[in-house]
Amino acid sequence: MDSCLMIWHMKPQSRAYRFAGHKDAVTCVNFSPSGHLLASGSRDKTVRIWIPNVKGESTVFRAHTATVRSVHFCSDGQSFVTASDDKTVKVWSTHRQKFLFSLSQHINWVRCARFSPDGRLIVSASDDKTVKLWDKTSRECVHSYCEHGGFVTYVDFHPSGTCIAAAGMDNTVKVWDVRTHRLLQHYQLHSAAVNALSFHPSGNYLLTASSDSTLKILDLMEGRLLYTLHGHQGPATTVAFSRTGEYFASGGSDEQVMVWKSNFDVVDYGEVTKVHRPPATLATSSRNLMWEALRKSNLCSPPWFWCMERLSSLGPEVQPEVDFPVPPGRGRSQESVQSQPQEPISMPQTLTSTLEHIVGQLDVLTQTVSILEQRLTLTEDKLKQCLENQQLIMQRTTP
Repeated sequence: MDSCLMIWHMKPQSRAYRFAGHKDAVTCVNFSPSGHLLASGSRDKTVRIWIPNVKGESTVFRAHTATVRSVHFCSDGQSFVTASDDKTVKVWSTHRQKFLFSLSQHINWVRCARFSPDGRLIVSASDDKTVKLWDKTSRECVHSYCEHGGFVTYVDFHPSGTCIAAAGMDNTVKVWDVRTHRLLQHYQLHSAAVNALSFHPSGNYLLTASSDSTLKILDLMEGRLLYTLHGHQGPATTVAFSRTGEYFASGGSDEQVMVWKSNFDVVDYGEVTKVHRPPATLATSSRNLMWEALRKSNLCSPPWFWCMERLSSLGPEVQPEVDFPVPPGRGRSQESVQSQPQEPISMPQTLTSTLEHIVGQLDVLTQTVSILEQRLTLTEDKLKQCLENQQLIMQRTTP
């Protein structure tokens, strides 16, 4: 909402960069596949492509006539797609820095647009309560999914490219097969609008963020809810897995960005009960230990889904004076960001040791709660199975 972008480096004592350029709130960001470029969309009706380094240079793309809600790079990095309140989806050339074509069949604001993993399809979600599937080559709408009962806020492709998941203001998440266009799964687990979702790279799990302030992790193979995560003090507005799936990040209207550690592939029960500590690189400072002690006290989250770091501007950051380039023929403008380096926060060694001890004790307590939760789940499953067996027996004995 402050019209700036923050680029965070996930190393201890590293610098965070704040880039200014947009004239209004920044609504979306997306890294290119190589990580060498960063795209952003804004209420100022523009898209900017940034070079995410200390200089923070950007190029402005103009064609939309209203707020840009979504931006997403194609897997080859050669093009990107945007969605806007002007009811259009637009495709752009990254390196030629030009607008290519529009997709214009939505009759209300378009909230999200994404490329398929192979780059041949585009999916879009709109306030007209539809999800549309497009062929990039023919520029035709292949299919419209109309099952949502409210505005569709977000949509994305499964890593395999064979299905899509969409989130809506009707508190639901729906999964469709893009080949047969059949509804595969329907989830109504949140108590408020679902604002964003993200597939785990394995394709087995789906993460959702909602205005009810929670994140939920869904097991797509079994079609059930795995975990509900509490951390944000207000609507959770965005969520995304890292490329490897080892981490995921969430953002909210509480001005917090949280980075979480995930461990979805633990199958051995013994492994689950082990102490899972954050990487040493994220717990070397006293400030990190303090955050860790605070987050460990949240027993609502199992130990393999704790929040590793809250991204804030407490640490040192560089905000350089930069001159942002714009496409030829549009002139140049001076847009600067002030530098405000701050000294790292330090604490006495005794306090650090005390915090380490607290973290250790909270680890044990959190694991105990996790074990009890798993045992309760097993008990519920057994009880359900017994009830089903009892019903079958009664049906067979009834004349």
